[in-house]
Amino acid sequence: MAMSTTEIARLLNAAITNANIEVQGGEGKYQVQVISSIFVGLNRVKRQQVIYRVLNDHIASGAIHAVNMNLKTPDEATSGTQA
Repeated sequence: MAMSTTEIARLLNAAITNANIEVQGGEGKYQVQVISSIFVGLNRVKRQQVIYRVLNDHIASGAIHAVNMNLKTPDEATSGTQA
């Protein structure tokens, strides 16, 4: 059974403190936007690994089929750039 966007946001908020998190989508396909200082100094792959560590059990179970990620530091969010 697919997860709700609220459930995914709750998991991410529990794992990544002081973050701006938005989750959209449904039926197993989601778009996740996270703005957090946890991403400072991390390349795109390392940033995605942070999210996958939180969601991996749900991906493995089939509750989440696809995740499109937009992961930025606060500075990147205000300047419009991304690693």
